[in-house]
Amino acid sequence: MRRREFITLLSGVAVGWPLAARAERPPFVVGMIGNSPYWPHFREAMRDLGYREGQNVKYELRTDEIEPARLAEAAKELASIPVDVIVANGSPSSQAAQAATRTIPIVMVSVGDPVRAGLIASLAHPGGNVTGPSALGPDLAPKRLQLLQQVIPSLVRVALLFNPNNVSNIITRDEIETATRDLGMNLVRVEVSTVSDLDTKLSGTLSQRPDALMLPVDSFLDLQIRKIIDFLESNRIPGMFADREYVLAGGLMSYGASISDSFRRGATYVHKILHGTKPSDLPVEQPTKFEFVINLTSAKAVGLTIPASILSLADDLIE
Repeated sequence: MRRREFITLLSGVAVGWPLAARAERPPFVVGMIGNSPYWPHFREAMRDLGYREGQNVKYELRTDEIEPARLAEAAKELASIPVDVIVANGSPSSQAAQAATRTIPIVMVSVGDPVRAGLIASLAHPGGNVTGPSALGPDLAPKRLQLLQQVIPSLVRVALLFNPNNVSNIITRDEIETATRDLGMNLVRVEVSTVSDLDTKLSGTLSQRPDALMLPVDSFLDLQIRKIIDFLESNRIPGMFADREYVLAGGLMSYGASISDSFRRGATYVHKILHGTKPSDLPVEQPTKFEFVINLTSAKAVGLTIPASILSLADDLIE
């Protein structure tokens, strides 16, 4: 064999071997933890990035865990499989995943304040094995309250339905407590962490005669949204939510960043991590777009006339 032919053959092997090895690599295993109706948005974004379930990616989904102890077990199970990356919805799931592993990358989605939740060191330099898009939830709570007051000038008593097991919800509660006090309002705290408590706690708010109810982002409460909105409709109580999906489901108003977009952005983090980027090198993104959405049909149902000045501020009006 001539030297030139040998070099050509050797070059072909050198180029072809990594490609063949890559093709034979088992599918990436992506763990997903936390209740959410938004997971389809994450899977769709993964498909857009070239991932095909059963071909180059496998999903391990754990979604029925509500209590902290069950979340912890689910996180440990995912870590022991092991998975290549864990995508965690909300603060409780993200904290459970972080407690289960300090080595497997974790992409958090829909977390209001990851620094105060103890998940990362800072937005620019998250450190450790956790990163992802932030929902910037708690800081928006006072703005939601102000919008409610503009729609309901007589607003005095506000109910806040929240999950005490969600640290982001606790931060939101503290923000709302300060804002209601500054505005001379009264806050009705409604703590719900289990399905069995929901009906009882919602009914209990009626004796407090709230003028409106606010709901922060929480993976458990997300799945109960139909029951919550039905309660508000039947008792003619206006509701302020964090995402337009709640308004499309019949809620009165929402103001905040898109939760479905947070799940889609989470897929880009997963993609970068699966291709070798360390979580600590991926800054935590904050949303830059916030939507104010009003359901005019719901407004009529609870007996509200939305001022024209407020309608002009809305990004979308649902009829």
